Amino acid sequence: MSNKLARRSFLGRISVALSSALAFPGLLMSSNKSEKEKPEEKPIIKEVKPMGFQWETADPFLFCVHHEDKFPKGNDEMGPVASLKGRSLGDDFIIKDGFRMYHGKKVPGFPGHPHRGFETITVVREGVVDHSDSLGAAGRYGDGDVQWMTAGSGVLHSEMFPLIHKDKDNPLELFQIWLNLPASDKMVDAHFKMLWAEDIPNYRHVDPQDREILIEIMAGELNVLRAPSPPPSSWAAKPENGVTIYNIKMDAGRTWTLPATKPGLNRTLYFYRGQNMQIAGRNIPNYNLVKVESDRDVVLKNGNQRAGILMLQGRPINEPVVQYGPFVMNTREEINQTFRDYNRTRFGGWPWPEFDYVHPRNEGRFAKHADGRIERPS
Repeated sequence: MSNKLARRSFLGRISVALSSALAFPGLLMSSNKSEKEKPEEKPIIKEVKPMGFQWETADPFLFCVHHEDKFPKGNDEMGPVASLKGRSLGDDFIIKDGFRMYHGKKVPGFPGHPHRGFETITVVREGVVDHSDSLGAAGRYGDGDVQWMTAGSGVLHSEMFPLIHKDKDNPLELFQIWLNLPASDKMVDAHFKMLWAEDIPNYRHVDPQDREILIEIMAGELNVLRAPSPPPSSWAAKPENGVTIYNIKMDAGRTWTLPATKPGLNRTLYFYRGQNMQIAGRNIPNYNLVKVESDRDVVLKNGNQRAGILMLQGRPINEPVVQYGPFVMNTREEINQTFRDYNRTRFGGWPWPEFDYVHPRNEGRFAKHADGRIERPS
């Protein structure tokens, strides 16, 4: 009944309006002659979505995951002192007692596995990662370091999480980001570069209430601050591609405006820590991603807890993506060729004693490159 009454009321109102317009025809035309209609401005926010363990990304990015594990004290093999009973060792992705073993059986992490056709960017916030690969390169990095690896034509590598402390817990937090390569660079030589924490620029602002905003600039620039250069064949190596990676930390109650940049870039904000936040005037729950227009300023207004936001931005490559696990190419035939190449060459073989090899406990942060050059943070 109420729907019928509402419909009658609406029809009555429109009849009166039409009668008035016919009696006074100037009413129909007055507004069109006096002013032009303004085009509607696009909303800043394009999409908001909840995040799972693996985060949805936009071209040129392929993948992003946030690892956070509360590992206990380490044993003599740099594995956990805690019992591993009840776990699916070799494929342990369910948090138990605060941590996962992933593909590791003694030491947590990812024993030797191949990649081709893209880049991995590993941002270690806390804890350490041991790297070994089929080119004879190796490293240990952590506590703010970033490893940027161009897999290119192919590399076999391991990423292990040694629990180096026997006298205290070994918490780990990291982001792993996959950045695609265009077809022209998918078969470049494999290469990795270290961005040591000491070399990554930070933008910091503290207000009169001693509330902080801290932005780590791992790719791209902010104001006069510029991140260390990425590997030479990276999509990020060309400034016109606008590839930018920020880790934004905001104390409770702080507001900051993410500045506009070039149009046509994919820009995504991942609200991974905190309770509540307003982005471009919209309330965003914790653990949601927000896709925004790249050529508009975006106001971030934090709620009542310290917040963390990862930002990924870049110009899309706009090429076909055919992915099979750790291989990312442009056609199915290229994927088939990748399998043939890997089965034939193992991308150079494995020069280390085990696929889950870890470096000595007392080894500091270092990088050993394929040419034998050894690098340590300054």
